[in-house]
Amino acid sequence: MTRSRNQRLRRARPVLVLAAVAFAAGALLGAGHPGSPDYALAEQFVGAWTKGDYGRMYAEISSSSQRKISIGEFAAAYREALVTATASGERIAGTERAGAHGAVAVPVRVHTRLFGTLSLKFTLRFSGGAGARAGPRVLWSRSLAFPGLRQGELLSRDTSLPRRAPLLARDGSTLAEAMPGDAPAGAPAEATPGSPLGAYAEAVLGQVGAPPASRRQALEEQGVPDDAVVGLSGLELAYDARLRGTPGGALLAGTRVLADVAPHPAPPLRTTISPAVQRAAVGALGGQLGGIVAMQPSTGQILAVAGLGLDALQPPGSTFKMVTTTGVLSAGIANVGTVFPYATYATLDGVRLNNANGEECGGTLELAFAVSCNSVFSPLGVKLGAARLVATAERYGFNRNPGVPGAAESTLPPASEIQGELDVGSTAIGQGEVLASPLQMATVAATIADGGRRPQPTFLRGPSRDAGAASTPAVADTMRRLMIAVVREGTGTAAAIPGVTVAGKTGTAELKTLCSSAAAGEGGSGGAHEAPREGCQGQGGESEAANTDAWFAAFAPALHPRIVLCVLLVKDGAGGATAAPVAREVIEAALAAES
Repeated sequence: MTRSRNQRLRRARPVLVLAAVAFAAGALLGAGHPGSPDYALAEQFVGAWTKGDYGRMYAEISSSSQRKISIGEFAAAYREALVTATASGERIAGTERAGAHGAVAVPVRVHTRLFGTLSLKFTLRFSGGAGARAGPRVLWSRSLAFPGLRQGELLSRDTSLPRRAPLLARDGSTLAEAMPGDAPAGAPAEATPGSPLGAYAEAVLGQVGAPPASRRQALEEQGVPDDAVVGLSGLELAYDARLRGTPGGALLAGTRVLADVAPHPAPPLRTTISPAVQRAAVGALGGQLGGIVAMQPSTGQILAVAGLGLDALQPPGSTFKMVTTTGVLSAGIANVGTVFPYATYATLDGVRLNNANGEECGGTLELAFAVSCNSVFSPLGVKLGAARLVATAERYGFNRNPGVPGAAESTLPPASEIQGELDVGSTAIGQGEVLASPLQMATVAATIADGGRRPQPTFLRGPSRDAGAASTPAVADTMRRLMIAVVREGTGTAAAIPGVTVAGKTGTAELKTLCSSAAAGEGGSGGAHEAPREGCQGQGGESEAANTDAWFAAFAPALHPRIVLCVLLVKDGAGGATAAPVAREVIEAALAAES
């Protein structure tokens, strides 16, 4: 019986051996088919990559791999690869497939800004196996930092920019044309030979040069090479992406080309700049520190920029009375015929806000506006109240993005932070914490010129955009009448042009108090909130030019405006004396160019 059993066992042994081999083969194959731990790990690892979850990815690589690279370096390798590829989105694009030597290939699609959509794959290899106590782990190397790389390959990029597009004036003439290359950082964008503006164009064109450190990463993500020439200021910066065109070059896996694309130059960019007005604005400003902005009131198209026209933020002084008076008229607090007592100052919270040089003024609202009477408009601001004053200013564009690349936002505090009569009264005459650019005050004047509709300033030709109404047409018409009186018989007579009706508003903003009494100039009060010292009458901003900014905002012809502008001259006296004549010069040139 034992012998018979042994014979049966001997006959069965080959079958058992074959069965064991078959089982082992099945176990090995089972570890490499869909649903196996390797496949599940591959899907999990690549899925985490599509979400940018580098911490989870790092947790799935082998301990030997982790000893070679820290989690910070690991994450940086993936981020750097995506920047190199100009990637904008990644996703798994199909099911995992078996690769050579037990690897698993996971197809992905990478959407890039420069090279289009790339169909690639990650090829993952693993340590351990289905029977390992901790399960499989990804064997990691730097060739896994981006799909499509083979063992030992690293991702790189070789790109270049096309010829930079030229900037054109509104009449189609060339303002400037910059070439990519080795131009030094901060070099001016030179006017093209034959440009009608020559050096006058530099004030608005700005500068080109090497990418600044603050923009380098963003430019790299768009495929811009490190040695490219980019816009650094002015129109060159404002429309840099448009002028650069699209880079071209190759995405490389080692020496292999994963993808390539040809550079595409951008067409010329036609701006709204008027050669005649630009030349006049730069010439009129001369070497004076300040800024000028001129624009079409109906379209918001900017005709000229000189100096600090877009980015200078200074207290606007009495030009802000255009805002305050709009609020007063809209609220029905006063009208053009309302009469106010004559006085040399107003007292708010026990502090005297003086008229210019201690002058006595009052009378009708129209006369008080014409001579910029602080003793009238400070109390009017208090009656209007902080909430309505701020709301009116914001309808004119304060505390709003001006919508022009490179332009600063003009601001005033929220109503909740303008406390007490003195704060409100100072704000109402453009002092306190009010800050504005020439672009902003030109926009205020343009809004009045266009019947209360605020135009959206722009450097690009095309349909005009409405940024909202600041007032009713009736209020705007009244403001127009008040501004005509400023030039006809008030503080702005130096802007008068024979045969042309000019509407304007002067401003003289104090930069510091001359004594503790918050002395006020033509368009301003000091910032001091103290009771006046005995005998301190306040000398007024007009008596010390270095203490005041001069402003003038205007449009002409007043009834059918074709140009609006604002002039700011820093530390240059009274607006009516210095800024108004500069504005007249620019207005005359603009109207002559259209005749």
